[in-house]
Amino acid sequence: MIKVRLSRFGTKKSPMYRVLVADSRAWRDGRHLENIGTYNPRAATGAVKLDYARLAYWQSVGAQLSEEVTNLVKRNPAPAAPAA
Repeated sequence: MIKVRLSRFGTKKSPMYRVLVADSRAWRDGRHLENIGTYNPRAATGAVKLDYARLAYWQSVGAQLSEEVTNLVKRNPAPAAPAA
């Protein structure tokens, strides 16, 4: 099963996370298929940068979102398309 989940990086007591697409059997910080964004929980607003197009693609092919990624997407919805 393919999952969209977080992978920790950063220094001790200063975590940052990558939003990755990975096989569910891979280690948390192990092999992944694609990096689609970052999350900095220590930023004042909890800075989230996501490639919403790639997230939509992976969901369309059956990838499941982890609980935390689901919460991040709910709190930071995709920007509206510009009017033509």
